[in-house]
Amino acid sequence: MAWFAADPAGSLGHFAALRDAVAERPPSPALADALAGRSNVLRGMGRTAEAAGDASRALAVAREVGYPVGEVLALVCLSSAADVAGERDEAVRLARQAEQITEQNTDGIPGPLARVSSYVLTIVLIDAGDLAGAERVSMAGLARARDAGDLWNRAALLPRIANLDLRAGRTGDAAAHLREGLQLAVQTGNWEQLLNGLRYCGTLCAATARHAEALTVWAANGALSVREGFTDPTRFTRRWEEQRRAARQALGPDRARTAEERGSAMSRATTAEYALMLTEDSGPRQPQPPPGLGKLSARERELVILVAQGRTNAQIATQLSISVQTVSSHLDRIRDKTGCRRRADLTRLALQAGLV
Repeated sequence: MAWFAADPAGSLGHFAALRDAVAERPPSPALADALAGRSNVLRGMGRTAEAAGDASRALAVAREVGYPVGEVLALVCLSSAADVAGERDEAVRLARQAEQITEQNTDGIPGPLARVSSYVLTIVLIDAGDLAGAERVSMAGLARARDAGDLWNRAALLPRIANLDLRAGRTGDAAAHLREGLQLAVQTGNWEQLLNGLRYCGTLCAATARHAEALTVWAANGALSVREGFTDPTRFTRRWEEQRRAARQALGPDRARTAEERGSAMSRATTAEYALMLTEDSGPRQPQPPPGLGKLSARERELVILVAQGRTNAQIATQLSISVQTVSSHLDRIRDKTGCRRRADLTRLALQAGLV
């Protein structure tokens, strides 16, 4: 659970507790797991040198005790750390080594972990410039994930496949892959992959001349990353900063600032729904007035905004000094007027109207 949780600080504490609990005992699979888990979390927090150190120790322990699962975990962590450090050839070598171990231990390596190694290999091949190789690995990994019903690896691979689509100029394919990946990230609570999807969603918007939307989704991604405790390596942030500068130049300072302020204020749920809207098509379009919006009173609009900001009925009641029952009654009337039955639909209404 700690490996996949979107709580870096909490996960780090869990892995440290496991490491400390077995540190005085003989080398064990538990120690290898703890060190690999720490490495994975530290890498996501931007602490690359520490991540590499823990992964190296995990690999040594796993090999000492004959633990192939631990070897694969440690190797994918070492590959990721090398990739972040710009050591691309080493990153590819380590990722391919992890792949080889999974192929040699088909009965001993759990399927999801084998597919994680494909995901990591995809990333490092892209960064090494081997886009054809990355496409082969990613599409094969996606097919295996679909066959196995593996939602986590599907959510992880799809933004990377969208990245390959964008590099090849396939904006329609990129939009479809991003949309599926974003939906899965929300469904599984895979917030790290939601962040990855948001980054490439911004790139999609920039590639299709939707400059304001690109700046908004990038700003939302940045604010959400800070709140969730994830850190982008500097070499990745440079790539998106070049695209941001081009978008700001296209819009001018005032419109660019407005777009970025809008994104920074978005909640996690609002950001996810906004990105899903942006992937429904791959080109600019004229905004259409949301149906039923003109029928809402000022108070009802206020409730729509609060729902879009992720507030619960109880939180809305407290903020507006009304009862929860009154909030429910207001929302029932809003649903009757707009046809929006779910909170996600109300969030989309607010986004379409520019209320959030």
